[in-house]
Amino acid sequence: MMKEYMPLKKSKERVRMVAEWEPHKATLLAWPHNSNTWPGNRLRLVEDVYIDILTSLLPFEDVHLLVPTEQCAQHVQMLMTSFFDVDLRKKLFYHIIPTNDCWIRDYGPITVWKNGIGIWTCWQFNAWGGKYPPWDDDNKAAVKLAKDLNVDVRELSLILEGGSVESNGAGTLITTESVLLNPNRNPERNKDEIQLILKENLGIETVIWLKGGIAGDDTDGHIDDMTRFISRDTIVTAVATDPADPNGSVLQENYEILKEAKDTSGNRFRVETLPMPAPISDQDAVDGSEYLPASYLNFYIANGIVLVPVFGQASDEDVLNKLRYYFPAREVVGIPSVDLVFGQGGIHCITNSLYGHPSL
Repeated sequence: MMKEYMPLKKSKERVRMVAEWEPHKATLLAWPHNSNTWPGNRLRLVEDVYIDILTSLLPFEDVHLLVPTEQCAQHVQMLMTSFFDVDLRKKLFYHIIPTNDCWIRDYGPITVWKNGIGIWTCWQFNAWGGKYPPWDDDNKAAVKLAKDLNVDVRELSLILEGGSVESNGAGTLITTESVLLNPNRNPERNKDEIQLILKENLGIETVIWLKGGIAGDDTDGHIDDMTRFISRDTIVTAVATDPADPNGSVLQENYEILKEAKDTSGNRFRVETLPMPAPISDQDAVDGSEYLPASYLNFYIANGIVLVPVFGQASDEDVLNKLRYYFPAREVVGIPSVDLVFGQGGIHCITNSLYGHPSL
């Protein structure tokens, strides 16, 4: 039976959802293998994106990689031998755990701190409202990995994807109504009930509710395609600079909400902006959308490095330079990501941060 955390007011020790920029023990990835998501040559192309990510990431931190079969593990090991020296290969740890797809941000753990230890909260996953069956392996993957690693875990009954929530590590969370209040997730829960569950189990005090998501996003509007915390008091959010951009109105509405938002102490945030890339169309998109969900905001903050999706556009370098200003103590590296977003996600969607548990 699923167990919820006790409400904070009844708990002796508060929990706190960890901010992404806090020190990691490792990054969690799941190797892409779903030929429906990546038909034909697309699967090989997205493997190249994973190699680019590992090339950039492994010098800075270990990676735990989920592979569905021993055969897949051998395939990845062959690629590793071709691209990486022995020291980097030692930093990659394989776990043979079946998955339906590679979007580990959404079905992986959300870490909270309690008593100085990272505890995994493992929520329910239904493939973004039942869009892509089957999803049963994805829904079980985080708990299986927790047992492999001997990590403390709390299983929750609410359907919640990691890409739908963004925390500053100090009690404030940003999310969207189009996802968390969508009847395809938790139809029996209203806004107040969902907010209370987030507060009790993630240590959240303040929830900032944005409205909807970007064009082509089959998740119904994940926050990690639009708006991110880069420090406890600073938010960076996407804006559309082209009046014809299909995302213009929703991003402007988000921006206006964020300018008025306040933290747990009643202080307004510093709100910075990044442009959206020019819309990318693909008639073969997995979900039949006119646009791919390409966004610079789907970056991943790791130890000493920030991995940023780039799309071969003139705005790429300007965005990288702006992020270098925001993250002066980290390298900021662009990862060509058109082949990745074809499958309906970006770099943040395929990564998950693992924090300070003694067994990692």
